[in-house]
Amino acid sequence: MNSNELILAMKQIEKERNIKAEVLIDAIEAALVSAYKRNYNVNTNVRASMDPETGTIGIFASKSVVETVENPNSEISLKEAKKINPLYEVGDVLEVEAFTKDFGRIAAQTAKQVVIQRIREAEQGAIFDEFAEKEGEILTAIVQRVEKNGVYVEFGKTDGIIPFNEVIQGETYNPGDRIKAYVLKAQRNNKAPQVLISRTHPGLVKRLFELEVPEIQSGVVQIKSIAREAGQRTKVAVVSFDPNVDAVGACVGPKGIRVERIVNEIHNEKIDIIEWDPDIAVYIAKSLSPARVLMVYVNEDEKAAKVVVPDNQLSLAIGKEGQNARLAAKLTGWKIDIKSKSVADEEMDIEPAEEFEDLDEGEDAESGSEE
Repeated sequence: MNSNELILAMKQIEKERNIKAEVLIDAIEAALVSAYKRNYNVNTNVRASMDPETGTIGIFASKSVVETVENPNSEISLKEAKKINPLYEVGDVLEVEAFTKDFGRIAAQTAKQVVIQRIREAEQGAIFDEFAEKEGEILTAIVQRVEKNGVYVEFGKTDGIIPFNEVIQGETYNPGDRIKAYVLKAQRNNKAPQVLISRTHPGLVKRLFELEVPEIQSGVVQIKSIAREAGQRTKVAVVSFDPNVDAVGACVGPKGIRVERIVNEIHNEKIDIIEWDPDIAVYIAKSLSPARVLMVYVNEDEKAAKVVVPDNQLSLAIGKEGQNARLAAKLTGWKIDIKSKSVADEEMDIEPAEEFEDLDEGEDAESGSEE
């Protein structure tokens, strides 16, 4: 292969495999050094240099200046050294261009192996860097197989895995299924970069809303908080910065089509969308949707709240196995203690921070009620 052919081949590899020319040049130079040392059986310092414009290659070896040359591959006579520079003396080391007309078959194989290995490493490095930048994003993956340690998927350039603790409970996966997943991190292993992804992370719901709701993409509507128990229920608090835009309505979409797409993507998980409020008492009351709240007592110092609900709303406010109350606490970041009105009347003898009558309780993606 002449210099022009080499440059053309490099450009093709650079384009097809997304590997920088500098990396390819380093690989070729390393391959030539390995081939030279193997062919001439030397361990002296050797370097290769390739001109990226012309493809011209030079190999340079360090040689010791001696009176009598015993190994011409690592030594140079004083007489020859002084022809290069009269100041050289015995014991000095100089660098001279090596003559490499014929490396031999074994040396050529060595060079080829080094180039292939370096290109593979560079390609894997480029893939790793690409996916490392996508941490916190969602990607569409194709299911390959299910094994004991997780669900293996494919992104086109590399593989990913959903560990079983990141799999939605009750969801099944079949080869060829296309799913959206949240990128946790990219990691290296002995074979190739691998991407850890999740179907349970709250960030998946956030990114899905960003994809489905134009008002979120434009910044008119913002997601303030998300609390999720994957496969069962998610609460999303949203706010609009435009008085003419209903944040909850924008997320639900016409006839519920926007949130319906998200629900379908996450295995029919229920989604409560509520309007965030700067008044923490109002916010806590809304976070307990679909239950109706009568009063909220707040303790700013402890970030704790006591909530009073009608007697017939207590089980709805708490939710099955405490889920509704637990999600509300995660959503607001406050401790929430829920009491029925009859119990509260007996236990509390203080004025409420807020009293609610017809509070807008937000919307549920499916039924608007707790099972």
